[in-house]
Amino acid sequence: MQPTSDLATSPEKPRAANPQPLEFRQDLRLAQSFELDSAQTREAVQGLLRVNPRIYWIDLFFSAAIGWGAFAVALLLRPFSLTMLAAVGLAALALYRALCFVHEISHQSSRTLPGFETAWNWLAGYGLLMPSFVYVGVHPNHHKISTYGTVQDPEYLPFARSSRMTTVFALEGFFIPAALLLRFLVLTPIGLIVPRFQKWLVVYASALTMNVKYRREATEQLIKKVRLHSAVIFFLWAALIAAATRGMVPWRFFAIWFVVCGLASAVNTFRTLGAHAYESSGEPLDREGQLLDSIDTPGAFWTELWAPVGLRYHALHHYFPGIPYHSLPEAYHRLTTAQPVAASYRKMTSPSLPHSLITLLKKGSRNLP
Repeated sequence: MQPTSDLATSPEKPRAANPQPLEFRQDLRLAQSFELDSAQTREAVQGLLRVNPRIYWIDLFFSAAIGWGAFAVALLLRPFSLTMLAAVGLAALALYRALCFVHEISHQSSRTLPGFETAWNWLAGYGLLMPSFVYVGVHPNHHKISTYGTVQDPEYLPFARSSRMTTVFALEGFFIPAALLLRFLVLTPIGLIVPRFQKWLVVYASALTMNVKYRREATEQLIKKVRLHSAVIFFLWAALIAAATRGMVPWRFFAIWFVVCGLASAVNTFRTLGAHAYESSGEPLDREGQLLDSIDTPGAFWTELWAPVGLRYHALHHYFPGIPYHSLPEAYHRLTTAQPVAASYRKMTSPSLPHSLITLLKKGSRNLP
């Protein structure tokens, strides 16, 4: 993983891009007249790399508090009532926002946010079966120049080549909680008993990825971390199940959990599909190539619901990965208003998520046999 300070600096002049709107950008190789001076872009975002820990802590705490509070309310209300369904929806959106902080954790360090990863695991990760190790240490491969868009990229598939692939991926989103239950409640105890199987879990089942060919390196340090966090999750959930068998926790707790996690996962799946053009040929792309293959969707206030914690500025994030999420709106404003970079940079912007998804499906449909 490259240091944050290195990732925040763009190398040389970006390659050209098609000046037409996003929906007509069919292939990165068609880039013709894209001009974005890296020195000018760095100057535009100067002073925006400093992390404000207070914003992180307050945002995470209130997101988790609202999410779990709404979850508790849904548990107490009459099943399938409108108020209960509204509480489930609020819980899904708030906990989804809390979960998205793992993306920031993967780009920050214990020096800039001491104790934050541990707190995040207890406030969101463990309860939602998404411990930080499934993302931290994995996500950097989605940014590295040597791996972005290649078979070593855990978060990339060539969706622009197949609308069928896009559709299947979208439908799978809601059922990810089932895979998490299998991983952490069924396979974890086997791994705790059988060391060889624990290593297998680290390599094949310890990363939140969309690329099934991605494999993790099972270092001793990672094996210990995965074992520890998996054990904590298993025993916490075993205690919950034991409480349910004694009547201390209603069984519908688990049904509501599945729906809340499924909704959060589905929202994230659609957000992911709208984050890139997915036009890579499988060869590595430099920072400018990543920019051209990525999408900003600033939208309105509601955009923050489906792309929280800075994720709606995805192209900007790939160009300047070191900018903390709370500074991305200002960075986007500067880049889209500062001359002469504004005219070129605006070409990375999509008017909405539906626009990006429809564009992706159209591209994939043209490539079907």
